[in-house]
Amino acid sequence: MHIYCIGGSPCSGKSTVAQALAIKHGLQYFKVDDHLDRYMKQGAADGKEACAHSAAMSPEEIWMRDPLVQCQEELRIYEEIFPYVLADWNAIQSEKGIITEGAAYLPALMQAQGFPADHYLALTPTKAFQVSHYEKREWVPYVLADCSDKARAFANWMERDALFAKAVQQQCGELGYVSLINDGSMAVDRLMGMVENHFGLAQNAQNVMRKS
Repeated sequence: MHIYCIGGSPCSGKSTVAQALAIKHGLQYFKVDDHLDRYMKQGAADGKEACAHSAAMSPEEIWMRDPLVQCQEELRIYEEIFPYVLADWNAIQSEKGIITEGAAYLPALMQAQGFPADHYLALTPTKAFQVSHYEKREWVPYVLADCSDKARAFANWMERDALFAKAVQQQCGELGYVSLINDGSMAVDRLMGMVENHFGLAQNAQNVMRKS
C-alpha cells in the first residue's frame, strides 16, 4: 500500500492539500492531529518522558517558557509518539493508499524508517504567514485563557512554531527531502499541484486509466 506523507509545521496548508488530494485520487486521509491527544495520553501512560512532562504542566507553565525549550520538547514528543502513528498506519485498509499529514512527520523520523524521498515532503509557513493565520483562529484565546500574560504567551507560541519550522527545514536539507515554504502568496491549487507532482499522483492516475 502506498503512503504519502506531508510533514512540516502548523498553518502551512498541510491539511488543505492532503484533504484535496485524498478526494481527487481516492486516497484514505489520515490526520495525525485528530489522534494527538490519544497519543500523548498513551505516551504519558507508557512513561514517555516528554509526553508525561507536558501532560503535567498548566498552560502558564507551558506557554511562558523559553520558545527554544518549547520547541525542543515538541521535537521529543513527536519522537516519542511516532511508534503509535506507525501502528495506526498498519490498521488502515485502503486499496489506493493513504495520504497523511502532521507535524509529527519529522524528516529524521521518516529517514530512520527508510521512507522514500518521493513519498514525503515538508510544508512550512513563513513566520508572518503563520502568525496572521493563528490570529484568525477562534480557539486560540481558549488555549491561552489561563496564562497571566496572554500577549507574551502567544508570542512565545509563535516563536516556538517558527523555530520548529526551521528545524524541519534543516533536517530536510541534511537528509535530502523536499521542503516547501508557504508565504501565503501561492494559490492553493498551485501548491496542491506541486505536492501532487512530487508524489507522482497525476502520473499514477494516468497509468491506471491506460490499463483500464
